[in-house]
Amino acid sequence: MRQYESKADLIQEITERYQKFRQEFVEIPEALRNQRTAGVDKTPSENLSYQIGWVSLLLSWEAQEQQGMSVHTPAEGYKWNNLGGLYQSFYQTYGSLTLAQQQELLDQKVTALCQWIEGLSDQELFEAEQRDWATTKAQWPVYKWIHINTVAPFTNFRTKIRKWKKEALH
Repeated sequence: MRQYESKADLIQEITERYQKFRQEFVEIPEALRNQRTAGVDKTPSENLSYQIGWVSLLLSWEAQEQQGMSVHTPAEGYKWNNLGGLYQSFYQTYGSLTLAQQQELLDQKVTALCQWIEGLSDQELFEAEQRDWATTKAQWPVYKWIHINTVAPFTNFRTKIRKWKKEALH
């Protein structure tokens, strides 16, 4: 997994990867938002819903902990060994939005995420055991949770949406 020198580096990487990911949706017509193709496991709407869901969870984990609440990860009613149901909940929650609405919502979530990162100290971001919600057997610092739910899928899903576009639009 990528290491970061500073929170500015992490924010820059999130922003750059997100902008590239988001740009892939510009030419996708709304009428094809739910179209499946043989070689890609998610529709354009599902790609966006998945990202909105995970960024929302990151922000909610932090908000709940800051309010003194007990945080259940990944989400109430879901376990790490059965994420399929969680993904379906993302698709149900955000899938009725248009592609434009999904992109706008994800823009807002990514902006909020970057603002949250900006407010964290280097210790909170880069050292393990700084948040109860992030303290697991893996002993990941908060930045790894952020990376795995933003930079990594923005990068990997960009490849998938490009493949979807080749199959669906050409």
